[in-house]
Amino acid sequence: MTAQAADTGWLRNAQNSHAEVRLRSASFNDKQQLLLDIRLQPGWKTYWRTPGEGGVAPEIRWQTPEVNARWFWPAPERFDVSGLTTQGYKGDITLPIELATLSSQRLAGTLTLSTCSDVCILTDFPFSLDLTRPADVNFARDYAEAMGQIPAAGGLTDRLDASFVNGELQIRAQRQDGWQKPALFFDYPPGSMLAAPSISVSGDTLSARVAVTDEWGEAAPDLRGKTLSLVVADGGIAQQSSVTIGAESLVSGGAASTLWSVVLLALLGGLILNLMPCVLPVLAIKLSSLVQQQGQTQRQTRQQFLASSAGIIFSFLLLALLMTGLRLSGQALGWGIQFQSSGFLLVMVLVMFLFSASLFDLLHFRLPSGLNTTLATRGSDGLLGHFGQGAFATLLATPCSAPFLGTAVAYALTAPLPQLWLLFVALGVGMSLPWLLVAALPGMARCLPRPGRWMVHLRSVLGLFMLLATFWLVTLLIPHWGATFALMLALTLLVVLCIWLVKQQALQQAGVVLITLTLAGALFLMTRIEPEEDSLHWLPLTEAALNQALEQDKRVFIDVTADWCITCKVNKSRVLNQPDVRAALKADDVVLLRGDWTQPDAAIGEFLRRRDRVAIPFNQIYGPALPQGQILSPLLTREAVISTLSEAKK
Repeated sequence: MTAQAADTGWLRNAQNSHAEVRLRSASFNDKQQLLLDIRLQPGWKTYWRTPGEGGVAPEIRWQTPEVNARWFWPAPERFDVSGLTTQGYKGDITLPIELATLSSQRLAGTLTLSTCSDVCILTDFPFSLDLTRPADVNFARDYAEAMGQIPAAGGLTDRLDASFVNGELQIRAQRQDGWQKPALFFDYPPGSMLAAPSISVSGDTLSARVAVTDEWGEAAPDLRGKTLSLVVADGGIAQQSSVTIGAESLVSGGAASTLWSVVLLALLGGLILNLMPCVLPVLAIKLSSLVQQQGQTQRQTRQQFLASSAGIIFSFLLLALLMTGLRLSGQALGWGIQFQSSGFLLVMVLVMFLFSASLFDLLHFRLPSGLNTTLATRGSDGLLGHFGQGAFATLLATPCSAPFLGTAVAYALTAPLPQLWLLFVALGVGMSLPWLLVAALPGMARCLPRPGRWMVHLRSVLGLFMLLATFWLVTLLIPHWGATFALMLALTLLVVLCIWLVKQQALQQAGVVLITLTLAGALFLMTRIEPEEDSLHWLPLTEAALNQALEQDKRVFIDVTADWCITCKVNKSRVLNQPDVRAALKADDVVLLRGDWTQPDAAIGEFLRRRDRVAIPFNQIYGPALPQGQILSPLLTREAVISTLSEAKK
C-alpha cells in the first residue's frame, strides 16, 4: 500500500530497474504545485511532450476527481532510437506541474513512464500525496530552479518565421547576438510527422529545412495557415514560440537553386570519378583507345570519342532506369549496389577476362553479336566498340564514391523522378568530359609517339592491369560462394590464359602473367591477415550501438565499407592503418563501429539514407562536442580524421 505524504519518496517498479520517480507537492497562492522528479540510469531516456517518431510522453491518470493539471517541459534533446528520431531527456530531469486549487486533501494517480535504451519499457508508478502534510523544506527552491529550465516566451530570437514550400517546412530565425549550437524541437501539427531539421547559419540568420510526411510516411499534408509550436534553443537558452506557417520560401535560393547546385555537384562528381583508384581498368581502356588513333583522320577520332561519351551517358541512363525500378518496387537504393550481386560479378569476371585476352592479342572480336563482344574493342573503324568502351567504363567506375558524387546521388535518389533522371544525365556528362574534350580537340590524340613496337608492349601492360582487375573481381565472390569456389575459378582462368599464351608462342608473356598473379595473390593473402596486436576493435554498426556510446560520452568513429569498394581499401591503407591514426582510434573513449555492405543489408542502407548518403566509403565521427556527427570526405586524410576526433572530445 502506498504511503500518503507531501513527498512520495523515490518510487520503483520491479519490472523496470532503470528508472525511479518521486512526486512532491506544496500549495502556493491558491495553486497546488507539483514536482515530478525522474532519475534514469546511463543509456536510458524518456520523452518530451511530443515524443517524435516513437515513444510515449509521461502521463498521469488521476484518481482524484476534477484535477486540472498544467505541465511545464524543459527543452529536450534529440535522439535516434532504433532508427527513429525522438525528442526527450536523459539522466535526471524534473518536470513542474501546476494544479488548480483542489477541494480534496489527497492527490492520487498513476504515472505512466516510457523509458528506452535498446528496448522500450512502459512502466506504471502508482502514487498518493497527503496535501495536509508539509512540503520538503527545499521544495520552493527546487520548484523555482525547475521553472528556470522552462523555455521562455521570448528573449532568444529577434524574428521567427515558418513556411511550407513543396512539401518541406522551412524556418528562419534571426538573432542579433548570432548562433552557436542551435537546435529546434517541434510539436507536430495534426496529421503530420516532422524529421530532424537540417540547420544552417549565416551571420545572425538561422535557416532550417524539415522534411514533412503524414503519419503513415506518405505525402505531406498541407501545413499552410496552420500554427507551428516549437522550441528554439541555443547556448543554454531556450524559447517557446508559436508561429503561423506561411507559403513563401524562406531559404535563400529556393528549390530551383538547390537543384541546379546539385546538378553542378553531379558534373564535378562525374568528372572526378575518372581520377578515383577503382577506375584503373578504365584508364586501360582509354589508353588502348588512344593507341589506336595513330594514322586516323580528325573526323574519325572525333566520332570514336563521341561514341565513347555516348556509351558513358547511356550507361548512366540505364542506372537511372534501374534506380527508378527499385524505387517504384520499394527496394533499397545505393550507388554501386550491383556489386552486391554475385551474378553481376560473375558476368563482369568473364567480360574482363575476355577483354584481357583481346589486349594480349589472343582474341579478336569481329561481330557485335552479343553484349560481351560489344564491350570489347572491335577495331578502329567500328563505333559500336567505342560505345561499349564508354559503357564498360561506367560499370567499372560505380564501386567508387568521389567527392561531390555522394551528395548528388543521395539528392537524386530522394528527389522526384524527373530530377533523378536529370542528375544521372549530369553525372554521365561529367564523367565523359575528358572524352568530349578529345572529341572537341582531336589533335590531342596525336600527341602520342609515332606507331611502333612500343604499342605492342603497351597493350601487354594494359592487358596485365585488366587481368589484375579481373582477379580482384574474383575475390569479391568469396562472401557469396566461398573461398574454395573463388580459388578454383581463379586457377581455372589462370591456367586457361597461360595455355592460350603458350600456344601462341608467347612464353615470355605467360611467365610475366604467372609471376605477377602469384605475387598479387600473396599480397592479397597478406592483407587479409592482420596482426592481433595491431588490430582495431570494431563493433557492428547499429543505431542502438551509436546511441549507447553517445550516452556514455564516448567518441564514435563510423566506417561503412565493402569488399568491392576500392576507395575504402585505399582509405584503410593510406589513413586508417597509419600508426598515428590507429593510436587515435585506440583511445579509451573512442568506440569503433563498422558496417559491411559487401552484401545487401537493409539496416546499413537505412543508416546511410538517414544521413542523406547512398554511397560508400562513408565515415562519420560523433562525440560530446559533435552530437550531430560530422561526415568526412570519401577520400580520407590522416589530418582530417585526427583533427575531427580531437574536435569531438568534450
